[in-house]
Amino acid sequence: MDLLMDIIFDAALDTAKLIPFLFLTYLAMEYLENKAGEKTVEVLLGAGKKGPVIGGILGAVPQCGFSAAAANLYSGGVITVGTMLAVFLSTSDEMLPILVSERTKISTILLILAGKIITGVIAGILVDIAVRIRHKGKQRGLCIHEICERDHCHCEEGSILKSALTHSLQIVIFIFLITLMINAAVEWIGMERIVRTISNYPVVSIFLTALVGLIPNCAASVTITTFYLEGILSAGSMFAGLLSCAGIGLLVLFRTHRNWKVNLRITGCLYGISVAVGILVELIL
Repeated sequence: MDLLMDIIFDAALDTAKLIPFLFLTYLAMEYLENKAGEKTVEVLLGAGKKGPVIGGILGAVPQCGFSAAAANLYSGGVITVGTMLAVFLSTSDEMLPILVSERTKISTILLILAGKIITGVIAGILVDIAVRIRHKGKQRGLCIHEICERDHCHCEEGSILKSALTHSLQIVIFIFLITLMINAAVEWIGMERIVRTISNYPVVSIFLTALVGLIPNCAASVTITTFYLEGILSAGSMFAGLLSCAGIGLLVLFRTHRNWKVNLRITGCLYGISVAVGILVELIL
């Protein structure tokens, strides 16, 4: 019973941390959809080329709420896929607090953060370039109304505050239920057992650790960081796992963006970049 209560409490706590980010994100999206002028929207959409740089820097802040916000903004057509990927790749989740609490050298912390930010920025820019080439320069417009139609928020009938609260409540319930199931699975299987087993296969460790990083749960970043500090995981495996560790971002993406083929391509891109950088770090170090 105590274990069950701990799982429920952890899921509730993890979800509660996201509420301010989700509400403010939806509030901004509703404002753009209903109140902002055309010129304001055009300026924001035209800033997409700088998006990956901003996203890569903001993502490094130790708060998984940024990845959730990025997924929502991408689904609404406010930011580019490259900007969202930059946030996903640079987000540190629980990595930074663990590094600081273990009194890791400042130079090591800065090197890891710089590696994640640079990877996010470069990857985001290249992905956006590839998308623009594929679509011949055409850019997605705002599609927030599609999210509203799916969630039946009836935003046109009320205030943007009410609409933002409705969206936030729906996704918070979804995230809580999924997080609850993931926490139960992680507790039953044991994240430490998974990562320790992976470390026994150094050749494929980078590929497998990157897969672990895709699990939308803070236990992944905590375990990967801790095992790297203990010398169980190599630097390459650590980078691969922490780059793919986008926090709750992927979960929000699959909830708000219903094009599963695109979502799977984004996930595959996130995984591929993480593995490639992990292998590069392993070769260099």
